[in-house]
Amino acid sequence: MNFQDKAPKIPPRVLCIGMPVRDLTFHTPGVPGRGSKENATAFDEICGGNALNGAIGIVRLGGRASICGPMGDAKETSSRFIFEQMAHEGIETKHLIHMPGLVTPISAVMIDPSGERTIVTFRDPKLWHVKLPDFDTLLDDCAAILTESRCAEFCTELCAEAVRRGIPVVVDVDRAMSLREGLLNASTHLVFSSEPLQETADVTDDAQALRKIAKLTPSFLAGTRGPRGTIWLDENGDIQETPAFPVHTVDTLGAGDVFHGAFALAITEKQELREALRFASAAAALKCTRFGGAFAAPQRAEVEELLSHGQVSDRASTDH
Repeated sequence: MNFQDKAPKIPPRVLCIGMPVRDLTFHTPGVPGRGSKENATAFDEICGGNALNGAIGIVRLGGRASICGPMGDAKETSSRFIFEQMAHEGIETKHLIHMPGLVTPISAVMIDPSGERTIVTFRDPKLWHVKLPDFDTLLDDCAAILTESRCAEFCTELCAEAVRRGIPVVVDVDRAMSLREGLLNASTHLVFSSEPLQETADVTDDAQALRKIAKLTPSFLAGTRGPRGTIWLDENGDIQETPAFPVHTVDTLGAGDVFHGAFALAITEKQELREALRFASAAAALKCTRFGGAFAAPQRAEVEELLSHGQVSDRASTDH
């Protein structure tokens, strides 16, 4: 655990719902064309997935994180590897559910010299048939839920119950949603990536998309746009923007998930929305300066230093 001086003495616990993934990462000069071969310059094996990456970010920033969702058979090499990594990070795993005979999600990740990543992932369709533990078990001592839109099939009822109990529910929307999607109302904060935001609203402008979706949900709405920062609607329905922190990017893998984890933690700490978004942006920016997916997520002190000075120190960009 990473208890920091400025974090609460009893850190809030965020329940992260999703599917852990085993990531095989290859650093390549470029993305191979169809039918071609490319020699990798480096290789690493890590674990990822939106929820797991968000959980790493939360713990590194001084919070507590537990993860819930489906995994493959307990005898799998991938399952054992992921559990070992999560134990090392201090992430609570008792709510993960092994599904006999199924395959834990696995990804091949190619990272080019600019830090951009190209990903191929296999997720067994039967994983979506998972049955989560009961509400009381999952929501006990839960300060917030962080989940992803693709998990709506098995987590919407839980999220709706959390909202009824006054527990914030932050949804990472990285695919287009139906405008009849249950998570539109079984959430308190919807944070879209730009492309799914526009696809969901069927418009080509982020601001217009936010305004259209706002007519369908009482949730806070935002859209992340990488180096262009975050666009969001304030309590009056006015468009606001939070700029990104300029950094030298070497690896974007996991940056969005670290953003969502940091944002969810900030919400539990009662940070104002503008402050919470800056906090999340700083955490994601620092992650981008280092290789290693979410395992390159920063510590709390580093984020606070960036928030204070507005630029990444030489030490921070070379650590890890």
